[in-house]
Amino acid sequence: MTPRFHSQPASQGLGMTSQRARDRMIERLRAEGGINDERVLTAMRTVPRHLFIDEALASRAYEDTALPIGNGQTISQPWVVARMTAALIENGLPQRVLEVGTGSGYQASVLATLGLETYSVERIEELLRVARRRFRNLGLNVRTKHDDGRAGWPEYAPFDGIIVTAGAAALDQALFDQLPEGGTLVAPIGAANGQRLLRIRRVEGELVREDLGGVVFVPLLPGTL
Repeated sequence: MTPRFHSQPASQGLGMTSQRARDRMIERLRAEGGINDERVLTAMRTVPRHLFIDEALASRAYEDTALPIGNGQTISQPWVVARMTAALIENGLPQRVLEVGTGSGYQASVLATLGLETYSVERIEELLRVARRRFRNLGLNVRTKHDDGRAGWPEYAPFDGIIVTAGAAALDQALFDQLPEGGTLVAPIGAANGQRLLRIRRVEGELVREDLGGVVFVPLLPGTL
C-alpha cells in the first residue's frame, strides 16, 4: 500500500517513535491482538501515531494503550483502532466513510490512508483545530466539521461506513438513516461499565447486529464546545 500522506522528517521519528517501534506495534497487533487484515496493518504501520499526541508522551506512542489528548479525551489504543477499522472494511472497502468523534485525528488518518473518502465530525473545536493541522501537515484529505456528531453529517449522506469513536447507551436514529443498504456501522454501545463493540449492517432493509466484544470508550456527549 502506498502512503496517502506526504512523508516528512517528523513523521519518521527516532528511537521510541521510529519506524522500528511502529513495526513492533504491528507485530504485537498481529501476534497478540489477533488482527490479521494486512490492509489495516499496513495503514497503521504507515501513519505516525506519535504525531497525534503530546510530545511529552511521544515515547509511549506505539504502546498498545489509550493516551490522553486533552479536554478529557483520549486517543484509542492501537488494538481498538485496528479492530474497529478491520470490522468496518471486512465485508468490502466502503467508498465514503463518516467518523463521529475526530479526537486526535488518528482514526480518520488510518481510514484516509486506506484510500477511503473520509468525513469526520468533532464537537470540541480545540481538538478539531489541532487535528485539521495534522491532516494538512500529512497531506491527508479528510473533510471535517465542528458539530454534534450524534446527528451525523446529512449533507454528505449516505455513508457506506460509519465509525463512532465514543460510547453511548444508544445511537440516534439519524445515524442509521445515513446508512444505506449494505452499509456498515461500528460503534461502542451500552452503559459506561458495560460497553460492547457492535457491528451493525443494513441487510435487505433490516439492521443486523453483531457483538464484537467488550470495550471502554469516553462518552458520546451532546452539543459542541
